[in-house]
Parts: sequence; structure tokens; C-alpha cells
Amino acid sequence: MSGQFITFEGGEGAGKTSILHSLRKKLSDHGFEVLATREPGGIEIAEKIRTIILDPMHTEMEEHTEALLYAAARSQHLVEKVLPALKQGKIVLCDRFIDSSLVYQGYARGLGMDEVFAINQFAIGDCMPDMTLFFDIKPKKGLQRIAANKDREQNRLDLENLEFHEQVYKAYHILAERFPARIQTINADQTIEMVEKDAYDRIISLLT
Repeated sequence: MSGQFITFEGGEGAGKTSILHSLRKKLSDHGFEVLATREPGGIEIAEKIRTIILDPMHTEMEEHTEALLYAAARSQHLVEKVLPALKQGKIVLCDRFIDSSLVYQGYARGLGMDEVFAINQFAIGDCMPDMTLFFDIKPKKGLQRIAANKDREQNRLDLENLEFHEQVYKAYHILAERFPARIQTINADQTIEMVEKDAYDRIISLLT
């Protein structure tokens, strides 16, 4: 039996990480075997790459280097953690996956979505998510949430200006239109209870 690979996507401050962990518990309580993980990271090698990528001191990092590091972390994480869990029939909830590279490096950094997809196709083969939940919130509102959350990890992306995050937001909508069967859009500008219910209902519809 093969599992289901569900990825959580969205701009900064969309709330996807909090929702992911809440849904992991809820699905587990309902008898599903669930693995929650994140990108870049999830395993030792990828977490070390994450530290390099997101270090606020690494402002000199070139766009191609950034894209390749994300792809390298993704490949190791997939082989070491995600694929074994899927083979065991588990539901894998992953905080970010290939779509993040397409929007951040491909579109917002200007490397080209097709070019970044080619890099990642080498990294992941034909392993694409069964479902992607895109948590949709306007960048300005998302960044306001971040500013108000003193406990959140501060990283290099927080140094980008509003225009960069607006490009990310635009790119997510392009992908949602391009892959409507895979990408489900969740209105993240609601109460956390409403967002969680919407996301949970979408996942259950996939599983049943």
C-alpha cells in the first residue's frame, strides 16, 4: 500500500506550519498514520543545508546557488524520509516542497519557473505531491503577522522587501491556475479554526 503525499505552501505568515501540526494531531487521533516534516530540513543533512540557506548573514548568496541548495536538500529529504514513509502507507504532510522553489527562485528571483523545475526534476524524479494546499493571504497581511510573532524563526527571506513577497504571491496564483487538479487554494485570511477546518476537509476528501 502506498501513502499520500500532501504539501503545504504559501507566503510568509500564511500560518501553514501551525495548521500542518494541528492537522497531524487531528488525523492521528482519527486513526491515520501521519508523518509531519518540512523543507528545507526534516533530516540531519537537509537541516544543515537549511542553516546555510536561511542564515540572515548570507546576503551574498547568488540565486543559482540558492536554487541548487534547495534542490539538494529536497533530494536527500525525499530519499531518506518521505519515500520510505509513503512506501509504509503513511500520510506525509510536508511544509513546503517543489512549488516553493518555483515561486521563490523561479519567479521572484527571476531564474525562470521551467528552469528551476528542471533542476528539481533531477532531484526528485517523478515524485510529485498527491495534493498541495496553498494557504492564500495577501503579502502585507502575512508580513504583519510575522512582525507580531516574536517566537517565529527569523531568516534571510525576512530581509526581502514587500515587492519580492508580492511576486511570490503572484507566482503561487499562476501555479494554482496551471495545476488546478493538484493545488487546492485555502483562504488563510480567516480565523485559524476556519482555515484548519477547510484544510482538514480537503485532506479527508483525498483520503476517502
